[in-house]
Amino acid sequence: MGDSLSGGAPGRIGENPQAGCGAPVRASLDTIVSRLRYDLANVRIDQIIGAGPDPVFSFEFFPPKTPEGEENLYAAIEQLRPLDPAYVSVTYGAGGSTRGKTLEIVSRIRDEFGLEAMAHFTCVGATVEELRTTLDEMSRLGFDNVLALRGDPPAGQEEWTKTDGGLEYSAELVELIRGDYEFAIGAAAFPETHIHATSAEEDLRHLKTKVDAGVDFLITQLFFDNAAYFEFVARARALGVDAPIIPGILPITNVAQLHRIASLCGAVIPDGLRRELDARADDPEAVAELGVAYATLQCAELLAGGAPGIHFYTLNRSPATRAIVSALKLLRPWESPLAANAAPAG
Repeated sequence: MGDSLSGGAPGRIGENPQAGCGAPVRASLDTIVSRLRYDLANVRIDQIIGAGPDPVFSFEFFPPKTPEGEENLYAAIEQLRPLDPAYVSVTYGAGGSTRGKTLEIVSRIRDEFGLEAMAHFTCVGATVEELRTTLDEMSRLGFDNVLALRGDPPAGQEEWTKTDGGLEYSAELVELIRGDYEFAIGAAAFPETHIHATSAEEDLRHLKTKVDAGVDFLITQLFFDNAAYFEFVARARALGVDAPIIPGILPITNVAQLHRIASLCGAVIPDGLRRELDARADDPEAVAELGVAYATLQCAELLAGGAPGIHFYTLNRSPATRAIVSALKLLRPWESPLAANAAPAG
């Protein structure tokens, strides 16, 4: 879920503009405070969702490929941290290509930033023994949550194929985790149907199988038409899927980038939105302004309609997500008269 594209605002976490012997001490104290804050708030994500009157906001990041990208990542996390996300997640990379880096980033976010962080985990390119080794490492590091996914094929490989000695379906990965580990388990859901599914009905049956295998909560693939989410939740509930379903939202900041991502995951761009974006294609600032406005309205409607939270695909950037979440926390659409009459959607 959420193809990773590098970028973000420049900056270096940990640099102190005040030179002198006090800087290292201050950095050390900041780390201790973050660690204490995390220890006091360390809970499973399935215990966070629905625990209070407010929805949960969460952010997704991806492991950068360059030192500059890594600086941008931690700068974005620092800028988003004041929004107090319920948790953040870190992707795994196509074919499990960032396995070690994902665990490193999750550990650093938890230890240095005091945020609950969840690793994505796929069964691509790994035997069952290798999967267990990684799960054991997650346990050793103190992780409490994992997002179990089948995963995308390695770079240059169009079709997904099972690894010899490995697993074929995400439901099998969920069964493996649930059987021997204490993690809270998240999984993916697809309001507009997974691109490799033969039908929406088949896709929903696979979802039910995953949840029955031990999934605690679901995060959807990105979408831009809220009707797709509400209809999907209704169909899932009718089939007996009772796990919370958190909508995944991508703030639009670049038209070409949007088209690439949508083509990879099968997300439908509504005609009206497409027209407005194309009319601004040569004005990046206007595109970003429209993207923030559209995502804010989209999230407000979802939350007023009973969605349990919003998961933002940040693409390792902070400005758009920061503006949207700040506006939502001011408006509190989940407390509107419409929300009071709405049944829980997610």
